[in-house]
Amino acid sequence: MERACPALKHTMPSAPPDASRAFTLSDFDYHLPPELIAQHPTPERSAARLLDGTRWPPRDRIFRDLPDFFSPLDLLVFNDTQVMKARLYGEKPSGGKVELLIERVLPSSGHEVLAHLKVSKKPPAGTVLHLWQRDGRSVAARATLLGRWPDEEGTLFRLALDQDPYALMAAHGHVPLPPYIEHADDAQDEERYQTVFAQRPGAVAAPTAALHFDQGVLDALDRLGVQRASVTLHIGAGTFVPCKSENIHEHVMHSEWYEVPAATQQAIADARARGGRVVAVGTTSVRTLESWARTGAASGDTALYITPGFEFALVDRLITNFHLPKSTLMMLVTAFAGYDHVMALYSHAVAQRYRFFSYGDSMLLQRASV
Repeated sequence: MERACPALKHTMPSAPPDASRAFTLSDFDYHLPPELIAQHPTPERSAARLLDGTRWPPRDRIFRDLPDFFSPLDLLVFNDTQVMKARLYGEKPSGGKVELLIERVLPSSGHEVLAHLKVSKKPPAGTVLHLWQRDGRSVAARATLLGRWPDEEGTLFRLALDQDPYALMAAHGHVPLPPYIEHADDAQDEERYQTVFAQRPGAVAAPTAALHFDQGVLDALDRLGVQRASVTLHIGAGTFVPCKSENIHEHVMHSEWYEVPAATQQAIADARARGGRVVAVGTTSVRTLESWARTGAASGDTALYITPGFEFALVDRLITNFHLPKSTLMMLVTAFAGYDHVMALYSHAVAQRYRFFSYGDSMLLQRASV
């Protein structure tokens, strides 16, 4: 077990690591052999590998060893979002095939949703789409296209379903696996592309760092006395949208809904008071906590875009998976733990044949200091 950490400082350094460097998109690239992209989860959640990146040289561990890195003073913060089976298939009145990915269920009485629409030719407003049952043999629901959102140039479409969206997805939807996972979703994905503590449906992608937690790891943390708290961030499909400009500041970050409950706010205050560390499970928990710290808003939409030089206010440690080259998540983890350190960790992980991305292995990072 690690020794208790010293009391946390309440002020941030005036110049975070890498603040003066001018980064371009290419700085966040790295070579990844395709065979290291995990297509399936490990047989057991906690059997994934864990790279201890809180030091150099790093240590190669197993995720079930995670409690070794905690003190009873610490606080773990999870994202309790639940992945919806948000991908639906159907057809237009003409018979043309349609793929619908529901991004958000709107708080209205009309069963309205915002969705990505994959179709050969976009139909006009007013078109009624037929959505198939999971077996693809008969109609499960009808969806009336209301138009693009948030305006005529928007990438999302607003639709009104003829039944409850959550019930429809639960019965006939498909697990929205990331684009780099090449197999069709199956029963294993329904179980494993979901955390064991998922509670609030609304995500179209899993908070993947949390996929490694099983009851054995949670019980071990409880025996140690580590406190746990939850936030919610409903992860959207925008998390997979690539950056296209070398000027990273031209990228427009997607917006996602979040909430930091009052109980979690108190748990963070208590952890700081006792000298404990706030450990975020996944980049979504980081974005949620830091959005709250910056705005003071305990809930709402966030498009927080974290790049090197960002001043972190709350998170001291981060448990995370390995992310896509040139992605906003690569920018976030390098901002958190230091660019040179993270890129060296990625080189180590490739050399040691770690498994990458959503079903891949994990890493523990410490917030860099000046």
